[in-house]
Amino acid sequence: MTRKTIILLGFILLKFLLQSILISSDYDLQRDEYLHLDQAHHLAWGFQSVPPFTSWISYIIYLLGNTIFWIKFFPALFGALTIFIVWKAIEALNGNLFALILGATCVLFSSLLRLNTLYQPNSFDVLSWTTFYYVVIRYFKTENTKWLFVGAVVFAFGFLNKYNIVFLLIGLLPSILFTEQRKTFAKKEFYFSLIIGLLLILPNLIWQYKNNFPVIHHLKELANTQLVNVERINFIKSQLFFFIGSIFVILSALFALIFYLPFKKFKTFFLVIFFTLFVFIYFKAKDYYAIGLYPIYISFGSVFIAEKVKQGWRKYLQPVFIAIPILFFALMYNIFFPNKSPEYIIAHKQSYQKLGLLRWEDGKDHSIPQDYADMLGWKELAIKVDSIYLKLPSREKTLILCDNYGQAGAINYYTQQNIKAVSFNADYIDWFDLTKKYENLLRIKEIKNTDNELKETSPFFQFSFVGGSITNKYSREFGTTIFVFVGSTIDINKRIEAEILEKKKYW
Repeated sequence: MTRKTIILLGFILLKFLLQSILISSDYDLQRDEYLHLDQAHHLAWGFQSVPPFTSWISYIIYLLGNTIFWIKFFPALFGALTIFIVWKAIEALNGNLFALILGATCVLFSSLLRLNTLYQPNSFDVLSWTTFYYVVIRYFKTENTKWLFVGAVVFAFGFLNKYNIVFLLIGLLPSILFTEQRKTFAKKEFYFSLIIGLLLILPNLIWQYKNNFPVIHHLKELANTQLVNVERINFIKSQLFFFIGSIFVILSALFALIFYLPFKKFKTFFLVIFFTLFVFIYFKAKDYYAIGLYPIYISFGSVFIAEKVKQGWRKYLQPVFIAIPILFFALMYNIFFPNKSPEYIIAHKQSYQKLGLLRWEDGKDHSIPQDYADMLGWKELAIKVDSIYLKLPSREKTLILCDNYGQAGAINYYTQQNIKAVSFNADYIDWFDLTKKYENLLRIKEIKNTDNELKETSPFFQFSFVGGSITNKYSREFGTTIFVFVGSTIDINKRIEAEILEKKKYW
């Protein structure tokens, strides 16, 4: 085993170690994680919320026992593979050992540590962007057309994971047109690779077509409820924080892509970052959508810096460059990760508020960061639902209907009973089991929707009462209430079918 390999394995092991200590036991899983885990039980070529790749990983997690260890293992693995790809990119750019160590350090001690704590499509999205850019580097360097076909496969898997990777092409293709690499468009292999990529993503496109393109509905809902609150200036500010300990490396990359002769073939990448960021800013995208842009620039910057400090007195700057990202991580450790209790965060509110971490998607500041609030109250909800369910008559004929996917997913993950909660929200609208004849209803309602629930629904049942609520005041679901309705006097199934049709006719 070579020295380089040993060092690389050391970085990967450190990555897994850090990911394991960055989440406090005060928190449950995050609401999105429950939805993605539930997709393992409904495998398809597409979903209302995401393409199918995440469901494949969820199915593997399910086969491995569906434990927290495996749920957290896969995003950490994708983060570790991102370090590996950056390492390989530096080698492709003829970087020395110092360049490899600098690049790996910058990627390791970055916002990816936060991103990789969550089981969401974002970790694989960043890996897909980084891998695709690495393939582009290999193609530009060798002009071997096999890399065009490799790129098609990488893009297809990225697309089947998260449609966000389309922005990569939107930024890359016009950038190629402005450089000598435009000759790529004259090669027949380029178009054959496009066909291969299209064939690989075709099953998902067919699924979208057959289901009236729910991605469009999802994007409209996202724009109306979340992106409307995105301020472009805040998007730009956030980009500085994602790799704040590596900004000097990324800026060095941009300088080198113009003035460093060995990078002459790669000038396209100078334009890529600006074209891509412009598109994100124009569409008022969420700030983290752009994270996949930066790791490959760390490769360029590391090689350039290593070349400039390999001789003379500059060699003594090498430890300084390595220390900078580590120092920034140390400064951010107590702020940017869910390793502190809600009580600690509230006691140090000003530190979080100054950095904008208390601002939620509604554009307002709250007590704790939104992602953290989305990691509280779920187990409490599931335990209370289980307790109520066990006391119901004809409980196997009980419909558990939730307001949102987080509630449904959490109940399904934690339940000790043979129940499956559903919702008209996100993918759950396709997962109702209408083969059962329902007699009872457990209605899980967000606090803003609870005022008239008993009054409006009780007349259709023999008995009704409030079964409990989420009492964790730090949870985003604080006050969410469990309404219990027993002995239906109406056909619940027909009401549900009508509601599903009503929801979908606007898609």
